Amino acid sequence: VIGIMGIEMAGGVYCPLSPRDPQHRLHALTQQTQSRLVLVHDLTKTKFDDNIISLDIDSILIINDMDKKGLSSVILKGEEIAYIIFTSGSTGTPKAVQVRHRNLIDCINSLTYINSFNKDDTVVQMTRCSFDIHVQEILGTLLVGGTLIMLHPGGTIDFYYLSEVLQNKQITYLHTVPSFLHSFFIFILQNKNINAVKHLRSLCSIGEAFVVHLIDLIVKIGITNCHVWNLYGPAETTIVSTFHRVDLIDDTRRVSIGRPLSNYRCMVINPYLQSSATAQDGELFVGGVGVFAGYLERDDLTTKALVEIDGELFYRTGDLVRIDHNGLLHFQGRKDHQIKLHGQRIELGEIERCLLNLTSISACVVMKWNDDYLVAYVQSSDINEQELREQCQSHLPPHMIPSFFIILDKLPLNQNGKVDRKQLPSSHFSSKHLTNNIELLLPTNDIEVSIHRIWCEIFKQNQISIDTNMFAIGGHSLLIMQLFHRYKIEFHLEANTLSISTLFQHPTITHHAQLIQQSINAIHTLDDYSWSSLHIIQARASFAQERIFLDEQIRFSSSKTTMKNMYVIPLLYRIASTNDHISITRLHHAFQSVITKHSILRTALYIDDTNGNIIQHCLDANIILNDDMKSYGFTIVNIHNDDRRHMNEIIDEILNQADLFALSKGHVIRCHILRHYHQSQDSILYVNDDLLTENDHILISIHHAMFDGASVSIFLRDLSLAYQSNDLLRIHDDSLQYIDYSIHEHIMDMTLSQEFWQLELEGGNIARLLSLPVDRQRSSTNQQRSGVASIAEITFGNELCTSFLNYASSHHLTLFQLGLSIFYVFLFKLTHGETDLCISSINANRY
Repeated sequence: VIGIMGIEMAGGVYCPLSPRDPQHRLHALTQQTQSRLVLVHDLTKTKFDDNIISLDIDSILIINDMDKKGLSSVILKGEEIAYIIFTSGSTGTPKAVQVRHRNLIDCINSLTYINSFNKDDTVVQMTRCSFDIHVQEILGTLLVGGTLIMLHPGGTIDFYYLSEVLQNKQITYLHTVPSFLHSFFIFILQNKNINAVKHLRSLCSIGEAFVVHLIDLIVKIGITNCHVWNLYGPAETTIVSTFHRVDLIDDTRRVSIGRPLSNYRCMVINPYLQSSATAQDGELFVGGVGVFAGYLERDDLTTKALVEIDGELFYRTGDLVRIDHNGLLHFQGRKDHQIKLHGQRIELGEIERCLLNLTSISACVVMKWNDDYLVAYVQSSDINEQELREQCQSHLPPHMIPSFFIILDKLPLNQNGKVDRKQLPSSHFSSKHLTNNIELLLPTNDIEVSIHRIWCEIFKQNQISIDTNMFAIGGHSLLIMQLFHRYKIEFHLEANTLSISTLFQHPTITHHAQLIQQSINAIHTLDDYSWSSLHIIQARASFAQERIFLDEQIRFSSSKTTMKNMYVIPLLYRIASTNDHISITRLHHAFQSVITKHSILRTALYIDDTNGNIIQHCLDANIILNDDMKSYGFTIVNIHNDDRRHMNEIIDEILNQADLFALSKGHVIRCHILRHYHQSQDSILYVNDDLLTENDHILISIHHAMFDGASVSIFLRDLSLAYQSNDLLRIHDDSLQYIDYSIHEHIMDMTLSQEFWQLELEGGNIARLLSLPVDRQRSSTNQQRSGVASIAEITFGNELCTSFLNYASSHHLTLFQLGLSIFYVFLFKLTHGETDLCISSINANRY
């Protein structure tokens, strides 16, 4: 919203690009508009290559010293272009429709004149940016003074979420396509959630024929006081050009597209360019305030589309209509091969041109089937359905990808040598689309049986193989939404255990069964395990401890190894000024208090000779903190004035001491006080020697088998608390210790994780290594790894780091998840768009 408003207020031209479109198409559209600038955000940056100037809106929002006065000097004229929206083109190239500021303003005024929406309405933004209705929803609502509610990404396909928004935000205005309303209202009835739509004042349908069955649903739901509008209008006439208020009682046979909005004109012209008589079909010509400025850089198409009649410009819609005796317009169909599918205008020729770019195809015809699907008939002897689908996915937006691909040796021709569309076989003429194999695979368990039944009902089939791709049998977004909500009811799934996007990515019955089983397991896992202290001191080591212990014993215990302590986590702190008074005695007591509270810091690891398991044993605090341990665990290092060693060298020597840790004895934490020598005494008992001074250091070393990055904040919090109170920390007997977690970890059902990763990595070429520059240093022999890693470090400024942390926090991501995603993006660009990327990451044997 900020981006759209900013572009318009600055005098620019707004042109929406859908992030759902493939990169090839986005590049072609930006080239066609000759855009100087593309406004992006974090999720869409990678859609454009370096030769296109892009501006990250997130970076703009944090600029505080922006000159806001510059906008007041921008003067916008009604004849200037407000926005460009792309429609499908029959030649294979999308057409850029240019709409002026006055077109938009006058259209909004006409809509408010009939009171379809007004300043008191609360409007929910429903449509995609590729559909010009979104301009009315966003800019129109703000222009009339209404309230605009934005949904989160994917919000329109999650009916539970959408219902909640409609109810909680008291939405009064809803504008979308009839097929969506049909699915949503069925959901409302099934879930008996009438309250979600009780606030609706105005319900607008556009983009498709208004089916009479929709009236029945509206009546059943009980929102008969809501004004229901059937609207019509191509993008070339600015959003809406005709309207009809649906009569829920009398409109029982067919719903008209009504009459022109105020300041619009409609003419029905016969093939002889004369006005058609009443009840006769003719082409609809639309004139008035909404007629567009023309197609960008396509004067030839503009000349064909705009016709002057009696000194006024009219747009030739190509739609066939009929006027009844009441002066109402009724849509009859198209003159050409342009169609509407789920509200989107599609030139079938654009899809055909995309497929004909494949050299192995000699002819192609695309048709709409059963009002819900696109079918592509291809003449070829050397291609398969997967190749055809991938070609479309690479160059066309999702709504233009055919559901069915039928490959024929020869397309049927009529007497004139043209393709005889009537002789083309029906898309369901063969069962080959219902199975990916020669053999029909039947359900193998109860979940698959239930899913198979749901699929057969929704896809209207008697039998479907469990390995069939839903998109090969006519699957589309509305049907997947139906599947999602049927699954929730059938399997009693809780919120957030299953997502529609995951169903999209794994489109077979087998995959859906696995996803649902995972969701069920996740619910049971949460219910079955009660996390509490087990009050034990000895148990099998955790998975992470086992890995670290064995790795250290095998790889780093050799006398030839220079690294004595591979798994040390050092925490180093410097006394910054003389005002920081740190008492060594109090620090020592605090150090002991933390070890007493956290049993993991006094835990021994060793191998049980009887069964070979690695055991963790929490030692008694009184034993581990005896006099011998005091001298071991807490050490003062006095640095003399004549000591020429650098502080870093001294720290390195300490960290590489062979006796720094002793896992079998529970010696897993050390504290070294590094202070500059002032007196001859080494003891901490001298009062004058008790305070640390400027540039003295505190080095705390902890073994990684007992500690990790997430532990640092807990350790420092307790150490600080114990130091400030100068007393022992309170210990709760029922507090969860690490040894308790490791027990729970061993009894948890790991099949959920295994199935998840097997599903995620299915089809990935794990053995294939990308020939990146870093591979040149790899050894070609099967030598053991040295353990010495090559580290590439990039330092980011505070501003970028803050943005990174804020983004991770606001999107509920861990820093690792966000960092890994960025690394994937980096590799994607480095490999020039390679999508078969699989990064291995050490999980340290953790669950």
